[in-house]
Amino acid sequence: MSKPTYDQSFWERLWSKTLREHADKVAHRPPNAHLVREVVNLHPGRVLDAGCGHGTETLWLAAHGWHVTAVDFSASALAHGRSMAAAAGPTISERIVWVEGDLATWTAKPGEFDLVVCLYVHIAGSVEEMVQRMANAVAVGGTLFMVGHRPIDPATGAATAAAGQVQVSVERVVAALDPQRWQCLVAEERPRPITGTGVDAVIRARRSS
Repeated sequence: MSKPTYDQSFWERLWSKTLREHADKVAHRPPNAHLVREVVNLHPGRVLDAGCGHGTETLWLAAHGWHVTAVDFSASALAHGRSMAAAAGPTISERIVWVEGDLATWTAKPGEFDLVVCLYVHIAGSVEEMVQRMANAVAVGGTLFMVGHRPIDPATGAATAAAGQVQVSVERVVAALDPQRWQCLVAEERPRPITGTGVDAVIRARRSS
């Protein structure tokens, strides 16, 4: 069996199939535990949810007062997110702008957001370039929050659900951030918050200048 190509067509097919077969399960999926732990005490402002998928984290952020720009290149996932936001009512839906875009090329305005969230995104090109583009979108005093799933479980050596993908690691994110401009508040590996093998790289950094 050939290895999958993690392009827009792959993710659109995956999201379309998942939402068609398991829409109710997806709708009740809780927001990412790392995000909740690290962001819940931040003062809400403007946030970019980069690679928002079906929108669980987007809706959680909007419910906690954030004005969200939610970007993904799966039309099916975005449609699900819009539907869920509409069902939640105008207090939630009016705080969200949904954008169909490829994070390999989509770029925010410099310093546009108080928080940039990027969870489990497969990176098609350079990890460092991706991190720097996300970091460039953060306003001074704002926060960059990134999570990546390690492709190999360090405890067992077994492949994880992220095998074959390129996701952020603690080392590569820290190396990509200018220490004169960024303070890394969290940079560690943690057990997965959902059932599955392996660990997640969790990075929370504050832009100081």
